[in-house]
Amino acid sequence: MWWAWPFLPALVLLSELSVVRVQTAPCQTCRKLTESFIKGLEITANKNFGGGNTAWEEEKLAKYERSETRLLEIVEAACEKADFECNQLLEQIEDQVETWWFHRQQEAPDLSEWLCIEELRLCCPPGRFGPDCKECLSSPDGVCGGLGRCEGEGTRLGDGECVCDPGYSGHLCQSCADGYYREKNSNNSIGACAACYHSCKKCAGPQHFQCLDCKPGWILHDNKCVDIDECGTELARCPSNTYCHNTEGAYECRGCDQACVGCMGSGPARCKKCSRGYKLKGAKCLDVNECSDRAIACPGLNEACINEEGSFHCDCADGFIRRDSICVENKPPAGPEKGLFDDMTDDEVLVLQQMFFGVVICAIATLAAKGDMVFTAIFIGGVAAMAGYWLTEKGDLMLDGFMKGR
Repeated sequence: MWWAWPFLPALVLLSELSVVRVQTAPCQTCRKLTESFIKGLEITANKNFGGGNTAWEEEKLAKYERSETRLLEIVEAACEKADFECNQLLEQIEDQVETWWFHRQQEAPDLSEWLCIEELRLCCPPGRFGPDCKECLSSPDGVCGGLGRCEGEGTRLGDGECVCDPGYSGHLCQSCADGYYREKNSNNSIGACAACYHSCKKCAGPQHFQCLDCKPGWILHDNKCVDIDECGTELARCPSNTYCHNTEGAYECRGCDQACVGCMGSGPARCKKCSRGYKLKGAKCLDVNECSDRAIACPGLNEACINEEGSFHCDCADGFIRRDSICVENKPPAGPEKGLFDDMTDDEVLVLQQMFFGVVICAIATLAAKGDMVFTAIFIGGVAAMAGYWLTEKGDLMLDGFMKGR
């Protein structure tokens, strides 16, 4: 249309996505759209072109108050971009909006009434409901006696039945609902409905001794509602491995202790039968220590038995770790092999060096003692040479390395 060209791509997309036609669009969306349109009218009410050439503006664009320019500005801001329902409806009713803007504003100033009720038939006037806008149930005090609302009021939906306010019931919400009583006013006028004591279904007043009937889970005794202990009757129905716990006006099923298979209450002393891994001792089902009761609880080599509630498990003993399902000794990684004399102190090495030289000298002296001049000369020369070598740093380092097996 003449004002929709800026929205053409978006409107094409909306048209493709649309599966609901105008006739089934909700009244709430229409009212929201018209309210936004009216706000746009208020925002643009005092705006004009301000070009200075008023005669030209009136001639070419007509007055801004009824101009296409103003209509387009209002329509552009009527729906938020993310509001799919509003944009969908706006796309479908462009002809009606244009008609109202140029031809019906004077005779139908209320856009919501003209568009949503008369033209689109999405809404009904206040106090009416349904496709034909039938009148809601009412009394001199108003719709539903002024104490409720008409189901579907103002829309083309609903059945027109009264949905009463809390505490009220009846065709026109004139009676007190269950759990409420009628208060007495000093001037004998009809009072409001007030809440009974929490256990009373019907009552004559707010006190616990003014009950006339009781809510489920309670029984009437001397105008008092006494709690029924369902756990002591056949009323309770709890699944297996749970027990009944009474509450005010009802009961609840709670789980048995893990030591029990079936129970009559909480804890290991209320078991019907002990669970596996537990044994009856006295009046309680207590954990069985499998690690002490069994001769060989853990048959694996180097394994230790660890007891736990209702069971046990096997783990490697201290100093062992599990490798390929077997517990093996947890040894540190092997380092390089030590030399023969690696663990000796420096003093011990020095003594061994002196002993070595002593042995060598004694051997040469023994040969020299035989009277052989050759060996005597060798003995004297060897002693001198070794003494000199002993005193050098090089000889000391060599002997030190030799004695330590390096």
